[in-house]
Amino acid sequence: MPLLEPRPEALRPHPEPGHSPAFDRVGEERAQGTPEPLLGDLRRLLGDDGENAENTKNTAGGKVLWKISDLVRYASDASPYRFLPQVVVLAEDIDDVSAVLSYARGQGRNVVFRAAGTSLNGQAQGEDILVDVRRHWAGVEVLGEDGARARVRPGTTVVRANAALAPYGRLLGPDPASAIACTLGGVVANNASGMTAGTSRNSYRTVASLTLVLPSGTVVDTGDPAADEELAHAEPALCEGLMALKAEIESDAELVARIRAKYALKNTNGYRLDAFLDGDTPARILRGLAVGSQGTLGFISEIVFDTLPLHRYHSTGLLFFPTLSAAAAAVPLFSEAGAPAVELMDGNTLRASVSVAGVPADWAELPKETAALLVEFRAPDEAAREADEAKAREVVAGLDLVAPVASVTNAFTRDARTSAGYWKARKAFVTAVGGSRPPGTTLITEDFAVPPARLAEACEALLELQERHGFDAAVAGHAAHGNLHFLLAFDAAEEEDVRRYAAFMDDFCRLTVERFDGSLKAEHATGRNIAPFLELEWGERATELMWRIKRLVDPEGVLAPRVVLDRDPEAHLRGLKSIPRVEAVADPCIECGFCEPTCPSGDLTTTPRQRIVLRREMLRQPASSRVNDSLLDSYGYDAVDTCAGDSTCKLACPVGIDTGAMMKAFRHERHSGREERTAARTARHFALVEKSARLAVAAAERISDRLLESVTGAARKAVRPDLVPEWLPQIPGAAARRLPATDRTSAAAVYYPACVNRIFGEPEGYAGPSLPEAMVVVSARAGRPVWIPEDVQGTCCATIWHSKGYDSGNALMANRTVEAAWRWTDGGELPLVVDASSCTLGLTHEVVPYLTAANRKLHERLTFVDSLVWAADELLPRLTVERRLGSAVLHPTCSMEHLGDTDQLRRVAEACAEEVVVPLDAGCCAFAGDRGMLHKELTASATAREAAEVTARHFDAHLSVRRE
Repeated sequence: MPLLEPRPEALRPHPEPGHSPAFDRVGEERAQGTPEPLLGDLRRLLGDDGENAENTKNTAGGKVLWKISDLVRYASDASPYRFLPQVVVLAEDIDDVSAVLSYARGQGRNVVFRAAGTSLNGQAQGEDILVDVRRHWAGVEVLGEDGARARVRPGTTVVRANAALAPYGRLLGPDPASAIACTLGGVVANNASGMTAGTSRNSYRTVASLTLVLPSGTVVDTGDPAADEELAHAEPALCEGLMALKAEIESDAELVARIRAKYALKNTNGYRLDAFLDGDTPARILRGLAVGSQGTLGFISEIVFDTLPLHRYHSTGLLFFPTLSAAAAAVPLFSEAGAPAVELMDGNTLRASVSVAGVPADWAELPKETAALLVEFRAPDEAAREADEAKAREVVAGLDLVAPVASVTNAFTRDARTSAGYWKARKAFVTAVGGSRPPGTTLITEDFAVPPARLAEACEALLELQERHGFDAAVAGHAAHGNLHFLLAFDAAEEEDVRRYAAFMDDFCRLTVERFDGSLKAEHATGRNIAPFLELEWGERATELMWRIKRLVDPEGVLAPRVVLDRDPEAHLRGLKSIPRVEAVADPCIECGFCEPTCPSGDLTTTPRQRIVLRREMLRQPASSRVNDSLLDSYGYDAVDTCAGDSTCKLACPVGIDTGAMMKAFRHERHSGREERTAARTARHFALVEKSARLAVAAAERISDRLLESVTGAARKAVRPDLVPEWLPQIPGAAARRLPATDRTSAAAVYYPACVNRIFGEPEGYAGPSLPEAMVVVSARAGRPVWIPEDVQGTCCATIWHSKGYDSGNALMANRTVEAAWRWTDGGELPLVVDASSCTLGLTHEVVPYLTAANRKLHERLTFVDSLVWAADELLPRLTVERRLGSAVLHPTCSMEHLGDTDQLRRVAEACAEEVVVPLDAGCCAFAGDRGMLHKELTASATAREAAEVTARHFDAHLSVRRE
């Protein structure tokens, strides 16, 4: 055991007095994870060598995830439900999927597919075999020179697919608010639509073909000209049954009319019966049935979309009304004027949105009765935009708008930043309102549609119903399509609260169906929570047809039982999850998963959502629990050690939850007093440490990489892997002993070379000036000379200590450097230019909580400028570029994302190269100071997709603001 191995007990939560185990806690019998023979069977079936079983520090090591921590982190998603799987399979290809389905059929087991876990109704949760189809299933192929079609794999996010299509001036039809996180397999399986898709741009209308793995294992590519012939050979009974159902439906004129009427509105409740009216062959019928089938009829392994034109000329307005009804009444006016997006937000939604970065703070003062419409026109050219704006002005002139707070303008804008802010507030509806719910409550997201002409009436009826049942709910929606969303919060651990929710759902479903003939699920799909009400909406005849479809396609009931179809009238009350209180920074989390695509450890260990999910399970358990013992054994590496701590999760989270900060706090809790004192001594004597590190790097240049790897590897085993860096062959040589000479008298700025650039020099084979030399020379050439303080050695941005949770050393160095910066800059008269973006971020923001009161006042008057921003804003305008490279690829760092400096990186790069490319898969590299040297597997996993994209072609230069 390593000398300084942290004790798992240090991370054991300390519940509040009076804590009781939760009703839905994982039972003690599950503490050992996946049982036999299931675990052994699947390992043998999938060729899993069991490496993951023997090494708890290798979550990504096999296809079969079996630890209780694995099962718990997959048990929760964005829905209000929680079901613990028996095992999780990381399927790598169709062969794996087919093998698992065959095994399940033979053993009488069932299978649920899960990708992003952003579904809101429990359709991606299972109690037996859960198959992850995100990790190995991403990819986009743009088809044709015009991008009119795109072949997409199911683990690809909507944002990623649209990024690949953007250069062709195209995009996908579905545009759900969760586009940053949701994957297209789920979008198609749920027929999700979004802000503008309506009934004409959704998946059902824009999927040209798809490849479906049936429960039998048969693979059907509905776009293959031979699809029907091959399907008839492989599945004759299925083909015969589908055509018989088609004939039966088409012979019933009343049923045909009912089906057409139901899909005139947005509707994702039940199976797409119009697939039998629109498809003329078994393969084409299957294409339609698969859309919206929620994983109950097969696995969608590939989708070919018909893409749509990307209209880049926008005009956006956020208009405020005195009441929700008044706003709803204005919706048809904008729809008739041609606005593709008309979004409704009530007062609760608007006020909760102040938790979203960039939303005006005075929205918190909006009257509860206030409502707003977010209206956007999109045009192919400037002339069309001007025509749209003229129509918008005409509509607005006839409205009685209000301006209850100073930030309200009630004006249309072309400004991209302002428009993006409006949309960010709207898309954060679920997370922002959910994040402000009472602690310990479960969040339900409901979604329904009514005829658009009756939207105002539906709003009034919904508000009355909510008040009658004691819910102070928030309402928003795609108003142009008659589609409303609302949220309910209740305590799933309180029987009375669950009864209140049940009574509301009974009344709500009857109201929607009987009064409005509406859709109980417009775009979120039936899942588990509307399954008991399917017959209420569709009637006995149509519902029985859906049961027959399920039996025909999946006769053994292998796929997703109790999803879509469930005869239990209380099925929607089964599996509701408790939400125990956790650390304050994470407590608002609604487990939406928006953070996951940006997390660098997601394909290695855990994501921010999963870190919080695991913590919540610990707090569901009793004080003495074998489940908690098992969870804690894994949590140190899976959650704490392999968190890069870069806080990109905070940027992705609509309410700014910083799981990275929580992990750094946990690192601090694991430190012994001796460790903290040692770290503080390191900070106190950092000048000596810095000099020694530079000498060690210089000495290492004369020693073989193999020997250095062996020595550091032995030291890591003896001390602790999370403290001793591993030698990497890519590490550059030592920096020069002396920094360039500069003059203080004429300086336009103080130049602060970061300690990493004072220790490490240039990469092997580089023959040009060092970074400090280049900075000094180019600044002088631009007439903006810089000065390097003589006593810069021994100072640091404190990130070394901050990232590891060493609070004493962090505070010592943070205060020392701010005091020095005050002195160097003459009390803030000159800007301090920092040549590493992570250090700029550290000095600008991260040191603040650790400063004394006096030093915080000094810090407020200091100006920290990243060297990249200095180059873009101060140097480039004063320089003439005489020679440019042909091509350059950029890696924007996560610290640049936090600072908002990515535009300047591109500007500098475009001055240096004819072609500048930012990889579509660019993300956090997870090197995070030295974390990539402590856990090189983290950086390897985080950068795998970006590296594949970058190395797929030649670039003349590879550029970033750090060498990580």
